[in-house]
Amino acid sequence: MSSPGYGNGEMPAVFPDWSPYADLESAARAYLRDPDIALEALGGVLRGASVLGFTLERFVNEVNGVWQEVVVCDGSRLVLWHGEDVPPGEGPPGAMTSSLRVVPVSTVTEVGCRRRLTRAEDGTVRVDSIDVYLLLSSLDEAPPSEEVPGTPRHDALRFGKTLDDGGAGQIGRLEEFARLVASVVGRPML
Repeated sequence: MSSPGYGNGEMPAVFPDWSPYADLESAARAYLRDPDIALEALGGVLRGASVLGFTLERFVNEVNGVWQEVVVCDGSRLVLWHGEDVPPGEGPPGAMTSSLRVVPVSTVTEVGCRRRLTRAEDGTVRVDSIDVYLLLSSLDEAPPSEEVPGTPRHDALRFGKTLDDGGAGQIGRLEEFARLVASVVGRPML
């Protein structure tokens, strides 16, 4: 897989860390392969709204190539941008999808955050992974195969970070994002 902007044309095995960047633009430019596409799409929806928090994700899939995601909370909405390379044979070389989803925070019915903790021999505890889910009032399009067909299932947004995939900084930032969303869920909109 190659990408412009890297010296030898190869994607790095470990992506740069976005967690030190407090502002969305700097974080996106440090971490995403296609920050201009993401920022343009998000800017068209945000239109100057304050970004209260965000989280980023990116990975390389052997079949589809690069998968990227940005989730922004402005206090009343979650704005999600997703970019993904088109699999070989489904489009011209270098083709990708860019999609946007806006979810009103009022549709988030539950915020869950599970941290896996490890304890060192000296008793110190550290977080080595985090999984966050935002349960939505909307229904998922298709139930998983183990469920009875026709049984409604609520849509959910899921995010995760580990020490190997993102590091301690991104684990902390994802937990911060989960707390932000949890703090605005259920509050009356002004």
